[in-house]
Amino acid sequence: MTINPLMPVYPPAPANFVEGKGARLRDDKGNEYLDFVAGIATNCLGHCNPILVDALTKQANKLWHVSNSYQTELQKELAAKWTSVTFADVVFFTNSGTEAIEACLKLTRKYHFEKGKPEKIDIIGFDGAFHGRSYGAINAAANPNYIHGFGPALPGFKQCEFGNLDALKAMINENTAGIILEPIQGEGGCRAASDEYLTELRKICDEKDILLIFDEVQSGAARSGKLFAHEWAGITPDVMAIAKGIGGGFPMGACLATENAALGMVKGVHGSTFGGNPLAMAVGSAVFEEITKPEFLDHVNQMANAVTQGLESLKDAHPELVEEVRGKGLLRGIKLKIDPQIVRSKAFENGLLVAVAGGNVLRLVPPLIITQQDVSEAIAILDKSMSAVKETL
Repeated sequence: MTINPLMPVYPPAPANFVEGKGARLRDDKGNEYLDFVAGIATNCLGHCNPILVDALTKQANKLWHVSNSYQTELQKELAAKWTSVTFADVVFFTNSGTEAIEACLKLTRKYHFEKGKPEKIDIIGFDGAFHGRSYGAINAAANPNYIHGFGPALPGFKQCEFGNLDALKAMINENTAGIILEPIQGEGGCRAASDEYLTELRKICDEKDILLIFDEVQSGAARSGKLFAHEWAGITPDVMAIAKGIGGGFPMGACLATENAALGMVKGVHGSTFGGNPLAMAVGSAVFEEITKPEFLDHVNQMANAVTQGLESLKDAHPELVEEVRGKGLLRGIKLKIDPQIVRSKAFENGLLVAVAGGNVLRLVPPLIITQQDVSEAIAILDKSMSAVKETL
């Protein structure tokens, strides 16, 4: 018997997709689906957006790769764009969110080492967090499902209850180097940290010379209705990991930092062969120009309001199934009283793609270019799917 040549780390896919346009996908059998997963909050401008296709095609006919042993203006130009609209002074480009997180973790410990405090290595994370699948990232999140079987936990990582400020204060000591947080948890159940909580985090970090690290891999790139979710609280981090939406579906990420936080990131201490390659920079620049337009953010907020109203209507219509509506912007979740996979499977049968998250949450992270018609269709399919599920209970 011949085995599948793909390593079986993912469950069998329910469909083989061959084509996408906007918020729609088509499989190899000709079936069409409304996509409210967007490559897990990645295809922010939809599938095969003509602006991104044009940017990629033009660059593909010029230069693909030279490594970071040499310079391209594309990297410097995109770095300048991101520093012009964020707290950051410097940018390190990566291929993924996980790699961006790794850069943030290394930067944080190196910062304290350079300041003569090499003992300050502890990084505090939170329950429900997801920071990627690398060894450093899984230890920072400390999800038992991802750590089990991979040997002893790495030293210097602590976990605190999400949203519990008193517990956090009690955990901080003289060895605390950084605090890492997703302003809106994705995998953790679409839980949004309050503005007041984020403000207090900033104060604590300032008082104790702790670097505040935000993981905006999923909540960034305009998904919350602002360019980054932390902006709602009116505060800024010292370091930030971004990815997913900033490439619009093309693999790229970045570590952003203040000049002060990055004081130890000098020649030779970190690097990447493919990070910041010309193809990613060309696509990333095109994405940047679109998502930073005021009218684009206005559209995201309009659609977010429509999704909120739709999800609240589902809660009212199906109190036996829906416990709570969560999230912010177009990173939304419905906490269910049953296994969300049941509703997800039924929605798939009815032509809608949705995701799941921790805590029995059905997750919606659609392309940011969705229309009112798309929202209405998605809510109608979920309503139909929930009604069908109730008949089986």
